[in-house]
Amino acid sequence: MDAAGGTPTAPPVPSRRVAIVHERLTEMTGSERVVLALHEMWPDAPIFVPIVDRDALPDGLRGADIRSGPLQRLYRGHAVYQHLLPLLPAAFAHMDLAGHDLVITSHHAFANRVRPPPGVPILSYVHTPARWIWDRRARAGEPGGAVGEALLGAFAATQRRADARAAGRVACVAANSSHVATRVRRHWGRDAEVVPPPVDTAFYTADAGVAREDFFLLAGRLVPYKRPEVAAAAAVAAGVPLVVAGGGRSRRQLEAIAGPGVTLLGRVDDATLRDLYRRCRALVFPGEEDFGIVPVEAQACGAPVVGRRIGGILDSVVDGVTGVLYEASGAQVEVEALCRAMVGFRPEAYDSALIRSHAESFSTDAFTRRMAELVERTLPQVPEDQ
Repeated sequence: MDAAGGTPTAPPVPSRRVAIVHERLTEMTGSERVVLALHEMWPDAPIFVPIVDRDALPDGLRGADIRSGPLQRLYRGHAVYQHLLPLLPAAFAHMDLAGHDLVITSHHAFANRVRPPPGVPILSYVHTPARWIWDRRARAGEPGGAVGEALLGAFAATQRRADARAAGRVACVAANSSHVATRVRRHWGRDAEVVPPPVDTAFYTADAGVAREDFFLLAGRLVPYKRPEVAAAAAVAAGVPLVVAGGGRSRRQLEAIAGPGVTLLGRVDDATLRDLYRRCRALVFPGEEDFGIVPVEAQACGAPVVGRRIGGILDSVVDGVTGVLYEASGAQVEVEALCRAMVGFRPEAYDSALIRSHAESFSTDAFTRRMAELVERTLPQVPEDQ
């Protein structure tokens, strides 16, 4: 909602010649949702990527002008692209972006390495500066064990200066959260405008006819940084039901931890996920995310959130109003803190309508409005017919 309390209305999108640059189109995650929203703003804008898996494209991008590069010949399909990592900086630097007034990059690794013609500004939408380049901890658990981590660390050391230099060429930086804006300032020495990513609040809606049930929900990919094992261990310790909707490499770890009160559904479709958001007692969110779309989807369905007080969730959850944020550091402390939060959680203290209203401020229309404003400020002030 806007400051006056009304529904945000997106302004007309500037009719400039825009090029969209994205890291890759090999799976559908939060960053691809941003690309989809940008494509809806500029449906004629070409989308430049080094590699694309056309079978993985969402319906909204299947008719888009997607232009891959020479690395497409070396791409093996699906999410298997690690062997291309050393080649990606050059792939972006050699993209032909002539004939455009503005380049919008969707950046989390190398997209800012592009070199548009002189006078063409870059607006960088930053999901994060590459964590594996700047943070040694982000390289833990790489394939190949200690050798894989060491090789990635050596490559990261060669990229830091180039990463910061590329960020210095960007005309405007938009970060997806305050958490990422702080990281941008620390690593690149740049200030960033915070523009939360679009969330489909038109699909994820509350339903007053659906009663809430006595289970907590963990949703999303089951990968280490999202800390799904913390949620499972805390639920077992608290003696409360937990439903897990999602798949990933951490599933086996969860199966070893899970007691009779933990139900692993695997991956679910969007309609099933919406139903779970509408019925759960609360969403639990123990990981550290750059932004975190799942908590906003849950709130759009009227569900409160029980989350760790860290990362992007600080922008999306209002402590004591749309959920509860707990402090924790260290694996055992994280389990104990979430356990206490789940035991002490009182759903009657939360107003589903108020939670839903808060989530509407992260809608696709709100994203479009903010991005259109940034584009107007970034573009050279020349007549549109030139």
